[in-house]
Amino acid sequence: MTQVKAAMAGTVFTVNVAVGDEVRVGQTIIVLESMKMEIPVETEVSGNVASINVQVGDFVNEEDVLAVIEG
Repeated sequence: MTQVKAAMAGTVFTVNVAVGDEVRVGQTIIVLESMKMEIPVETEVSGNVASINVQVGDFVNEEDVLAVIEG
């Protein structure tokens, strides 16, 4: 399993996948908003989404686990 972590602090703007969805390397799964910029969070592995640990509107800190991908 691979943890997808936030690269910086921000607010969850969109969640583009659901648990069970198949994802591919480089796919944007979550978008964060920080300082009026949208920051895409991409997966580094292909697999299925095992869990999503955030919802739209949540504030996250750098290195928080946003989602888990099962390869």
